[in-house]
Amino acid sequence: MMRFDARRSLVSALAISATVLCSFPAMAAEQWGLPAEGNVTRGEFLRAAVQAMELPTTAEATLTGKYTRVPQALVPYVAAAEKRNNAIWAYDEDLQLGRYINRLDALELLVTLTRPLKEGVSDPYRDVRDQSLSADAVMHAVGKKWITPLRPAVFGGNRLLNAQEALALIKHASGNMPLRPTQTIEEGGENGTPSIKIDFRGSGQSGSIPNARVLDTVWQLIRSDYLYPDRVDEDKAMQKGIEEMVKSLDDPYSSYLPPASAEQFQTQIDGQVSGIGAQVEDRAGVLTIVTPLPGSPAQKAGLKPNDKIVKVDGVSIAGLSFLEAVGKVRGKQGSTVVLTIDRDGAQFEVTVLRDTVKVPEIDVSWQGSVAIVRLMQFGRLTDTELRGIMEEVQTQKPTGIILDLRNNPGGLLHAANTVLSNFLPKGSVTAIIRSRDGDMKDATEHEPTIDEDIPVVVLVNEGSASASEIVAGSLQDHGRARLVGTKTFGKGTVQEVIEFIDHSSLKLTIAEWFTPKDRKIDGLGLQPDIKVEFSQERDAQLLRALELLPGSR
Repeated sequence: MMRFDARRSLVSALAISATVLCSFPAMAAEQWGLPAEGNVTRGEFLRAAVQAMELPTTAEATLTGKYTRVPQALVPYVAAAEKRNNAIWAYDEDLQLGRYINRLDALELLVTLTRPLKEGVSDPYRDVRDQSLSADAVMHAVGKKWITPLRPAVFGGNRLLNAQEALALIKHASGNMPLRPTQTIEEGGENGTPSIKIDFRGSGQSGSIPNARVLDTVWQLIRSDYLYPDRVDEDKAMQKGIEEMVKSLDDPYSSYLPPASAEQFQTQIDGQVSGIGAQVEDRAGVLTIVTPLPGSPAQKAGLKPNDKIVKVDGVSIAGLSFLEAVGKVRGKQGSTVVLTIDRDGAQFEVTVLRDTVKVPEIDVSWQGSVAIVRLMQFGRLTDTELRGIMEEVQTQKPTGIILDLRNNPGGLLHAANTVLSNFLPKGSVTAIIRSRDGDMKDATEHEPTIDEDIPVVVLVNEGSASASEIVAGSLQDHGRARLVGTKTFGKGTVQEVIEFIDHSSLKLTIAEWFTPKDRKIDGLGLQPDIKVEFSQERDAQLLRALELLPGSR
């Protein structure tokens, strides 16, 4: 069974959420009514999407919209899509179900089967109307790696889908996992939408939940005999059960995100975080700061990488789950929180004013003829815009480049690949990814934008984590750059985020990465070629990097 695609996997808790490509039965196309080859009609695609997302259908279904020319066999599927966020194309009364479907029509349907479309979203594609519902569908799908644009400025929305492309797209969007607990859809969700309940009753087959009958019996006894029935909360019980199951892995990077937490996680796609503005991880049961974000309340309050948060407003958070601890730190914009910090064994209190923090990704400045390229995280902007920026840098004929990855907590593996593609020959190995299914090598996909004779220095510190370490380690192994600063954070595992139909998510560690020369990073970090400690009075690390490059004065 194919378990993960390294180019779509996440390598940091600040990474961009992506629906994982999961394995499907070989007969999925036939079961969903898709043709074996050739183009796919809108009706065939609609039916397959509804089945893949397990939306309820009944033979007695009726349509509330005034649709014409809907074959009776497709009425249940049209009705199910209409009920789910009104996920029907806006083509007057005629849905044109016999017409071949293109990429844009497919995305408009698939995205609205998961959430309503919204206007006001910007997109970089010439063939997609900016700020439109279509733009929202395209940017959502591209951000989740369901589909890729034809070219950087052209999405290719009018291109017809063939059977293989349609099947792959539906697999990406549905996140339908064959070994997950069975999901049943019941009425009664908010705003009349179906709510998802997870059925924990195992079948006794391989892959089912251990002791599922005991679990089911305990739940039935609680529902039937517990003295205080008003305290029984089905959703809370389900979420706590899954949280504890994942927590039993004793992995600080794996977690279950209930819908509210998953939504907060998803806002990071656009580089926006709320609270104190710090990237945090659970390390040995302690909420630990990976890095304060630039310009954030955490940075202004003097918090540093590896600071441990032990109390919030005077109350210990020991024993809380990662999400519970994070929830204590977060709060409304403008409110304050008092954090008890453990730094190198000494404890002290810090008062932080909470705020909403917009995280920029790329900043380019010049010192003489040396370009200083600072990357704050490896998100969507880095993945889509950095190569164009570096091409512009090259036209100005720099005598050297400083890549500043200090306090960069990481992000998308593919964004790291994009960064490296600016400096390494096409096809250069960027990382070795090891999973339960074996090893694979990630390699650059494009020709470099920066001439090979231009020297490069990479700035790193203890806040450089995950994708930052992939970039730094690869450039170091290939002899393309020297590392200046202090030892990096040491996060070398790969996470994927599986988004479920009820909008909850599972973030699960599925692989570990190593540098091109097979150096282990997780728990160890990278050692710089030139060690320079940071000082508040002067940026000694940057000054040392400039000394190594010609033209900096």
